[in-house]
Amino acid sequence: MAAANEQIGIADAAWYPALSLGAIAGFQGTSALNWLAWPSRFWAVGPEFSETLFDAGRRRAVKQSALAGYDSAVVGYQQTTLNAFQQVEDNLAVLQVLSIEAQQQHQATAAAQQTLQLFTNRYQGGVDMYLQAVVSQATALNNERNDIDIMRRQLEASLLLVKAPGGNWNRSQLPKV
Repeated sequence: MAAANEQIGIADAAWYPALSLGAIAGFQGTSALNWLAWPSRFWAVGPEFSETLFDAGRRRAVKQSALAGYDSAVVGYQQTTLNAFQQVEDNLAVLQVLSIEAQQQHQATAAAQQTLQLFTNRYQGGVDMYLQAVVSQATALNNERNDIDIMRRQLEASLLLVKAPGGNWNRSQLPKV
């Protein structure tokens, strides 16, 4: 946006006359011997103003183009900012939902562990068949996998939350283990 704003200033500057300072010095003479004499030396210093009188609307078109470029840059900046806010809000909502889901999944995993312990004890006591213990192990394992999957999704959402407003994440910033 700053560069687009500078282009507007440059387009405005085209409306003002150009001022330049010039200097000239030299020797005048028909032979090299005359060059060393004071009367053959000359110099001049002075300002020069120049102004474009007719450009067939070029300066106005350049300024309008610069204004349109600035407006485009502003809209792009606003859209980028809105996208970043939307991504932050989306990831915060995902983290909140995953937090509730993680609590429920932890409870389900704990219940599956208790069921596994119960059926293992019943099998060892000779009350139930081993099939009940195996089914309980599969259920407990499935719940533990779901726990890990929710944790992975929470980490991904946290990473996207850091990345959304333009944050950076690389391995050098991670703690050494």
